Amino acid sequence: MAVTTWAGLLAGDDGESVRLAVYSDRSIQVEGLFGGASVSIGGSNDGVTYHRLTDTSGEPLVFSSGGLKQIVELPVFLKPWLIGGDGTTNITVTLAGRRSI
Repeated sequence: MAVTTWAGLLAGDDGESVRLAVYSDRSIQVEGLFGGASVSIGGSNDGVTYHRLTDTSGEPLVFSSGGLKQIVELPVFLKPWLIGGDGTTNITVTLAGRRSI
């Protein structure tokens, strides 16, 4: 099991990308003070161009409040980014990955 945490994300921040391609089962948890922000979870195979990922229902991984969802796609790189927000925005995003057996 691998766990990566991006803590203290403020309005307009992007999290540093992580490379967890060996973990085929992944979930993302988002918590904190949103202050009007939303959090998107992006993936990339080249580490340059990121696309919004989806959950098991095919819905985009976008959080406007706290939650926990599984990630469907298996890109090489993952990162969160915040859209909007105000001076109260302070978000923690936690990614967990598990190797399939």
